[in-house]
Amino acid sequence: MNLAAINIRSRSLSGRQFISFALFFAVIFSAANLSAQAVRDDISELQRMDVVEHLDAQIPFDLSFTDDSGKAVKIGDYFNQGKPVILNMAYYTCPMLCNLVMNGVAQGVKQLDLLPGRDFQIVTVSIDPRDSVSLAAAKRANYLKSIGKPGIDPGWRFLVGAADQSKALADALGFEYYYDNDKEQYAHPAVIFILTPDGHISRYLYGIEFKKNDLRLALLEASKGKIGNTIDRIILYCYHYDPEAKGYVLFAANVMKLGGLATLVVLAAVLGFFWIKERHRKSAHGPGSIGQSLI
Repeated sequence: MNLAAINIRSRSLSGRQFISFALFFAVIFSAANLSAQAVRDDISELQRMDVVEHLDAQIPFDLSFTDDSGKAVKIGDYFNQGKPVILNMAYYTCPMLCNLVMNGVAQGVKQLDLLPGRDFQIVTVSIDPRDSVSLAAAKRANYLKSIGKPGIDPGWRFLVGAADQSKALADALGFEYYYDNDKEQYAHPAVIFILTPDGHISRYLYGIEFKKNDLRLALLEASKGKIGNTIDRIILYCYHYDPEAKGYVLFAANVMKLGGLATLVVLAAVLGFFWIKERHRKSAHGPGSIGQSLI
């Protein structure tokens, strides 16, 4: 639209309408400026909570906690059992984000045919030293009930402990958080960690919803194919983790390789079938059948 058209339309409006439009746009631009200012003011705070990925790093096994039954444990107790581990850090009085993350884990796990306790382990570690064993036990009971599968009782443990122990684990994972004194809450990112059976960080999954496919592939990847079936291993070969997409995507090159291999197998099977059929035909006519047919 050119300036002349705007000028003609402005003359067709009454003075009151023109003033109303002017005020409306003034409010919109003012709100945008205030919002931008708020974002700029909060940048320093946002930088204090972050995830610095330490892929393939080994977490320390000697950190001490208390589990939801009141038993003294080491974080290493949940490893070297041949199963990958889903680990997340939270606090049990969190009013929102921690619950959303754990809800996402529970809903994702509920959709899997892999079972916590049998195929993998889930461990939630509190970052708040004020969290109690009874609160951890209540959280555990709620989430096991929400998954609603038999035999998973040992598959999700909730730990509490001293601040220096949870901080050491968070540092090893690259999980950066801080306590907001004004709000009396912890500020932290939304992420879960997938670890190998021997305690190396295999994958970071972000957000508050964890797709069945992403969880399954992350666990298969962390176990190096030791859980799941042959089809799962083939699927894992076809997918790879895309950091930009924050999830697993189809890897075209591997699909093409797999397709080429399948074509060779089918071709070999067809040729083998005809070769065997031809041998049977010759055997049925006897060794001299070819010579007799020429006489």
